[in-house]
Amino acid sequence: MGSALLSQWVEGPEAITVVDPAGSEVPDGVTLVTDRSAIADQRFDLVVAAVKPQLIDDILADYTDHLAPGGYVLSIAAGYSAGRLSQLMGDAPVVRTMPNLPAAIGRGVSGICPGPHATSDHVAHAEAFMRRAGATITVDSEEKLDRVTAVAGSGPGYVFEIARAYAEAAMAQGFDEDEARDMVLGTIGGAIAMASEPAAPSLEELRNSVTSKGGTTAAGLNALNGDGGLSTRLHDTLQAAYDRAVELR
Repeated sequence: MGSALLSQWVEGPEAITVVDPAGSEVPDGVTLVTDRSAIADQRFDLVVAAVKPQLIDDILADYTDHLAPGGYVLSIAAGYSAGRLSQLMGDAPVVRTMPNLPAAIGRGVSGICPGPHATSDHVAHAEAFMRRAGATITVDSEEKLDRVTAVAGSGPGYVFEIARAYAEAAMAQGFDEDEARDMVLGTIGGAIAMASEPAAPSLEELRNSVTSKGGTTAAGLNALNGDGGLSTRLHDTLQAAYDRAVELR
């Protein structure tokens, strides 16, 4: 996820340095070093924690001295609380964010939560920084951020699975794989674009606008969710993801 976000962050005016022992490719304009010793005497207004949660204890404490006065840590590590990270880094101000996969193309949704010692300026900067990768929603607790994770962070996986099942059903109607994919993604994309218009009606109103009594859409919707099964399944999906996010934290 760090690489995906970097491709959007690089569009800004900041000088960005990445420390990556693997020497992964970075966008033009980004400084890459493979060892922290290369930045031994440097201080940064923002330190982004973009490592696996299980590695944070072994890695991030060493970066405490690289944070400039007034700076803060932005963590995209799932399952590691802001309080733990702040304590690890000498009571540094921390803001946690939970982006999702479409951030890679600037269409993500990122939850933002201020942690210990984070000021309103830190939060405002984090919001602006993350908006380069899409929309943001700021919450006031990590419990709520876990709920953002369940809805948006994991959400692309649900959407891809729904689209996959939809395309599979289309293939069962006699269409080949490419035809099914094009129709399904075009239909989903068009519907989302309509719902995203500034003056768009509610989702219920949009659904009703295409549903004639006794028509084909009504018959399909009845099979899809007439018994409330789809609604129940989606509720259970989000609850399971939230419960897991709490366990990880």
